[in-house]
Amino acid sequence: MTRPLIAIPARFSATTSALRYTAEVNARALVEAVWRAGGEPVSIHPTDPAEEDIAPRLERFDGVLLPGGGDLAPHHYGATDHTVYDVDDVQDAFDLEVARVALESGIPMLAICRGLQVVNVALGGSLHQDMGGPGHEHRHLLHPVAIRPGTRTAQALGADKVKASCYHHQRVDRLGNGLTAAATADDGTIEALELPSSRSWFTAVQWHPEDTASADPPQQNLFDTLVRHAGSG
Repeated sequence: MTRPLIAIPARFSATTSALRYTAEVNARALVEAVWRAGGEPVSIHPTDPAEEDIAPRLERFDGVLLPGGGDLAPHHYGATDHTVYDVDDVQDAFDLEVARVALESGIPMLAICRGLQVVNVALGGSLHQDMGGPGHEHRHLLHPVAIRPGTRTAQALGADKVKASCYHHQRVDRLGNGLTAAATADDGTIEALELPSSRSWFTAVQWHPEDTASADPPQQNLFDTLVRHAGSG
């Protein structure tokens, strides 16, 4: 059986001693979650969309996974810098275009953490640049998230409430065009987004399901659902 190809934009890394040079990487837990789901995870090289059309590169793939990573540059949503980390202009431009192309062309897509924020900004939304520091940000936290019943997110998870592993200091401010909130944390942070008008399966979660997917079936279900829809096209 041929595994559906799942495109995962690589992340630039300055510290990979075994390779001796800077590298392009994806988290092993993320790749393994896609593999367990029956998909073939493929890291793709980020390039500047102004120099190369991204759409033809995605045509060969059956699904897209937008992973976590550094912050988006605030100018993408009309703000000035406040508290941002690991910003990379090429990574931003590439991820934003991948999100737009996937949604416009109907490629099944799961977006995670930064990926959720990328989709929100790609559709005209904005972000809170800093949730308030220690005691307010969602870093190194495993906390409850309430899922809105009947949403694609709830259907994929198979649950209306989950324990979510979070690592982020930014969150959605203004929702992008057409997006709806599908889950929230106790403090009101939007934890999942959906696009009811999307041409194919799509959901975005602010937490990191890959952190616990190997031992938590609802979290693995997100990857299973992505691969199932990718394989049905």
